[in-house]
Amino acid sequence: MMRRLATLLCALPVFALPAYALDSGYPEAKAREFVSEALKTWASHPVLISAVQAQNQRHATITQSEIDALDATWMAELGKSLQPTISGVLNTDASKLLRDQVTEAGGQITEVFVMDAVGLNVAASDATSDYWQGDEAKFQQTFPKGPDAIHISDVEFDESSQVFQVQISFPLTDPVDGRVIGAVTVALNAEHL
Repeated sequence: MMRRLATLLCALPVFALPAYALDSGYPEAKAREFVSEALKTWASHPVLISAVQAQNQRHATITQSEIDALDATWMAELGKSLQPTISGVLNTDASKLLRDQVTEAGGQITEVFVMDAVGLNVAASDATSDYWQGDEAKFQQTFPKGPDAIHISDVEFDESSQVFQVQISFPLTDPVDGRVIGAVTVALNAEHL
């Protein structure tokens, strides 16, 4: 798996790697470079940061039963013509910014989504299969682990995007004080690469 991931990550031409990372074939170095580039360009965009901060304020006292209810509502809306919960996430400036990143990647990125401090979607390039990511490694291995954490998934078939992909997840930090405020998952199209 690590060799396949190294091959996939090294196929991303827009992100330069130091020579030692290419020589070692170590995928985490490529993933960290990808994250660093994303943070420098779009992941620290004020639209995303303010959207996460606003949702964190709204969810400051949310309970697990309320999270479960929101997640169930989201999943019930998938495939329906009326999707008020899903539309509330997808029809925002923050989600438009993420869709633009997917478009600009020319097929290398299949989806991007941003989570708040409890793991609920704040913004997404497309509807995810569920609303709450807080019970998954993409959140559990990033948000609570600090600003330098990174999680690289196995290559898997994703139901929501309908492709084989690798997900790179990392914490989203407040650019003012460096505090972790959320998490980001970027899915790379394994078939395209």
